[in-house]
Amino acid sequence: MATIDLQQLRKSYNSTEIIKGIDLTIRDQEFTVFVGPSGCGKSTLLRMIAGLEEITSGELRIDGQRVNEVAPAKRGLALVFQSYALYPHMTVAENMSFSLKLAGVNKTEREAKVTEAARILHLEPLLDRKPKDLSGGQRQRVAIGRAIVRHPRVFLFDEPLSNLDAALRVRMRQELTKLHRELKATMVYVTHDQVEAMTMADRIVVLQGGLVEQVGTPMELYRQPANLFVAGFIGSPRMNFFTATVQAVSDASTALALTDGTLIHAPASASSLRVGDTVTLGIRPEHLEITGAGAIRAQVQSVEHLGSDSYVYLQASSGEALTVRVSGETKVAPEQDVQLAPDLSFLHLFDATAQRIF
Repeated sequence: MATIDLQQLRKSYNSTEIIKGIDLTIRDQEFTVFVGPSGCGKSTLLRMIAGLEEITSGELRIDGQRVNEVAPAKRGLALVFQSYALYPHMTVAENMSFSLKLAGVNKTEREAKVTEAARILHLEPLLDRKPKDLSGGQRQRVAIGRAIVRHPRVFLFDEPLSNLDAALRVRMRQELTKLHRELKATMVYVTHDQVEAMTMADRIVVLQGGLVEQVGTPMELYRQPANLFVAGFIGSPRMNFFTATVQAVSDASTALALTDGTLIHAPASASSLRVGDTVTLGIRPEHLEITGAGAIRAQVQSVEHLGSDSYVYLQASSGEALTVRVSGETKVAPEQDVQLAPDLSFLHLFDATAQRIF
């Protein structure tokens, strides 16, 4: 397959810079996911790799070869879009083999490649159907099969599951992950959905404003977010944040006061901080417990029952809106006053510049 190197890659439209100098290596056979909010530059970056967007400056290398000026068709890549873009008058087999036919591949070889791709994607019974006779998930698999038959060096996916319903998205996530293992391919996948990123990626690239905020495995980003943006973006439901003031710092702990005076003693040292510094304390919903003797006072606003879990939405006495993940059997109700106990081993602390301290 292939390794992709981005070296100070930039993209501008007139005076507006969209991609602002990205350095990144995508390893051979790695499933890399670009994730971020709308407008962060993730699709633009993917299209630059594909050759569909001109590179303003910097270098793009595939297996060490500079490809800035190489035509898209000669880069050895296959791109799967959000739109299936299937030819309605062709069968599944004809759609999958059409690019090979244009490339002059003989019929026997075309049929062999289509048969193999259909086996991998469980499309064998559908080869004679037209797109109108397929479900959304089946059409997306055909689009992926059209890429597989080309045996590309790299697969590029631009939000391919966005048009599918929730249940089908879950199944297709599993199928794409299995496909990656079977093909041992280098894959680059773009999504705005952090759940897709967390469940599919070997490594996640978090983008914001045309810059890389953090690169790491899903659990690295979950456990050690580099800054407030990553902490709030990765994890579902999102992390809870409190404004706090440093009260004391020792070699083993940090005392923090919330805006209502509540004291939290974090079992980690923030030696870079001084007493009186304003910081942001982060606690994930699954690391807060509703208890009769917790440090944080709050009032329940609403409860979402999801079966095995429930999400409790609260207003803290210090003013912050909070979410707590609890058992689906919870008995708490709106307008109930409760106390919350944080799991102190899972606290996150960020300084005034939004960078992680611990």
